[in-house]
Amino acid sequence: MFNKTCILGAGLSGLVTAKYFKQKGIPFECLEKGPEIGGNWNFQNKNEQSSIYRSLHINTSKKYLQLEDFPISQNMPDFPHHSEVFNYLKDYADHFQLQKFMSFNQEIKRADWDEKKNLWVLTLSNNKEKCFKNLVVCSGHHWDSHTPIFPGQFSGEAIHSHNYIDPQTPLTLKNKKILIVGIGNSAVDIASELSQRSLQNKVFVSTRRGAHIIPKYIFGRPLDQLLPTLPLIPLSLQRRISGLVLRMAVGDLKNYGLPKPDHRLLEAHPTVSGEFLLRKGSGDINIVPQIKELQGHKVCFKNGESHPFDVIIYSTGYKVSFPFFEEGLLPLKNNHLPLFKRVFLPGRPNLMFIGLGQPIPGVFPFVEEQAKWVSSYLSGKYRLPSTLKMNKEIKKDNSRDNSHFVSSSRHTMQIDFHVYKRNLQKEIRRGS
Repeated sequence: MFNKTCILGAGLSGLVTAKYFKQKGIPFECLEKGPEIGGNWNFQNKNEQSSIYRSLHINTSKKYLQLEDFPISQNMPDFPHHSEVFNYLKDYADHFQLQKFMSFNQEIKRADWDEKKNLWVLTLSNNKEKCFKNLVVCSGHHWDSHTPIFPGQFSGEAIHSHNYIDPQTPLTLKNKKILIVGIGNSAVDIASELSQRSLQNKVFVSTRRGAHIIPKYIFGRPLDQLLPTLPLIPLSLQRRISGLVLRMAVGDLKNYGLPKPDHRLLEAHPTVSGEFLLRKGSGDINIVPQIKELQGHKVCFKNGESHPFDVIIYSTGYKVSFPFFEEGLLPLKNNHLPLFKRVFLPGRPNLMFIGLGQPIPGVFPFVEEQAKWVSSYLSGKYRLPSTLKMNKEIKKDNSRDNSHFVSSSRHTMQIDFHVYKRNLQKEIRRGS
């Protein structure tokens, strides 16, 4: 065990990392809190960390789901249902025979670094301990829900979108007046579903700022295939090209009754929906500004209007957290964890993170590039730079990746995958 690496989590990041560790001959064990693989893509995962709702289809087209050495089925639709993504991951694990490296129902209560033994000591929920030379955290960041606090109290029912399953679960939402807080991907998906005429709901969406709503298809092609991000094109030109195409395809958002965004395209994480604008234009969804105060069943907004509601659904994102680490071990603040190339914590070469980012166009290729890099490091084919050099690179990368985004905890991990890959490959050549 003292020479083994622990992969923490058997979702997308854990599976891909396990595959590359196996190929490189790196001794490892994957510990998973739940009874099976899949992580966030395992619908109603018993580890209670999945944020998937029943109707969800991925916003990334299948081109950016395909992992190396395992082609995706040509019969899969452009934007697969979550069950199809889960089945793809199960087939991936079976094909590369990864299950035998995994231990399930292994919840980690504490992860402590023992300086004397030079080992990670993991304390499980049954108080047993396991020791590892290295720890690779693949536990994800879409499970610890963030709910904003507003003055007053709400007398109706309130949930976070993390707990939303369908119009019947966990609440019976038919014939209700519903307020959805947020205008990200989950918010517009849930609003579109709950505003269907058959449910006879009255749906309102509260947003503190407008958003650029991007359709899944433009000119009959998936958007992320038609307009791939080109790292050699200046960001200002990318904005102009993308904005022109979006205006041609969608038009002025004010025509749909939506507030004008207070930021330019690509200055916030994109909200992708093929249905939201239709539902809004059809009168099924109402837009209201940010909440000012809660008064029983009545919600007051910053423009002076107020409405009674039966249910509030907070689609307000997630906190980046690792409760198994001792407080102060990680320099984590406001969802920002300064990692070298989004993986290594300077000064702790035996601790790595995989999948801790919000890459555009998709997380699958991002995770795979990180897993290949870490496997090269642990197999002795790559050497990290000095701590000083890593800290300088972190500041440089953060400035490049995040300086043009709206200041928000939501945008601390935004990444242009194509830019990230190019810079990571440059670093790998340096350290080989």
